[in-house]
Amino acid sequence: MTERRALVLGGGGLAGIAWETGVLLGIREENPHLGRALLDSDVVVGTSAGSAVGAQITGSLSLDELYERQLAAESAEIDPGVAIDDIAELFLAAMLTPGATRPEKLQKIGAVAAQTATVTEEVRRQVIAQRLPEHHWPDRDLRVTAIDIDTGELVAFDRAAGVDLVDAVAASCAVPAAWPPVTIDGRRYMDGGVASTVNMAVAGDCDVAVVLVPAGADTPSPWGLSTADEIAAAGRALAVFADADALAAFGRNPLDPACRIPSARAGRAQGRREAARIAAFLGL
Repeated sequence: MTERRALVLGGGGLAGIAWETGVLLGIREENPHLGRALLDSDVVVGTSAGSAVGAQITGSLSLDELYERQLAAESAEIDPGVAIDDIAELFLAAMLTPGATRPEKLQKIGAVAAQTATVTEEVRRQVIAQRLPEHHWPDRDLRVTAIDIDTGELVAFDRAAGVDLVDAVAASCAVPAAWPPVTIDGRRYMDGGVASTVNMAVAGDCDVAVVLVPAGADTPSPWGLSTADEIAAAGRALAVFADADALAAFGRNPLDPACRIPSARAGRAQGRREAARIAAFLGL
């Protein structure tokens, strides 16, 4: 029987979008057959930045066109006015809540996200709409993760969910304390990356997965289980973590639009270096 393959795209801000796009292009340049196989994966799972990349690569634009968009001097992206370090304090406060369950901690983060002054949902939605070349779900198994701020539960939107693609991606990218939670059918959602950078369980029905993670392999997780351990526990999965050059390109704040160009270039170079390892893993 043919194996079901997943391409899992992790969260990591604007730097993550640019880096993942670059990695995929670099892989395709080094090994066109492998590049095509990754783009044609049976399931594409996107969390936060990965949701935007997933929606982009399953659309009609080529990788070259998507990459050039990352290199453009001007973009519709806006600076949230906060840095990752500020947002990390929100996570730390929630993690230190005595006796709270994981969903309860996520609810606490969601409550703060709902109360934090940010741009309006409509302003943010316009940014996401311009980020996506197409606004309809692809005829592919694209799964976009987000968290219900009232229940603290992870959800995975797909084309069968009856949710607008722009809204689903906006929800997945709604970094708490940086962007507003997104309202869908009367419920509010925040960034799927708050629960996990990769949310490997969403690809649990696949036999093998390639995972792009725009963070270092030793990046700690507030939930105890590291991203590397989560990927290893998923079974046959190969992770591509951002290397030292990529991390340097990301800079201090991966939410800053200025990081796009160096992150895309670093990703492209790393993709070329990683192509042989991925091809060997997949037997291609």
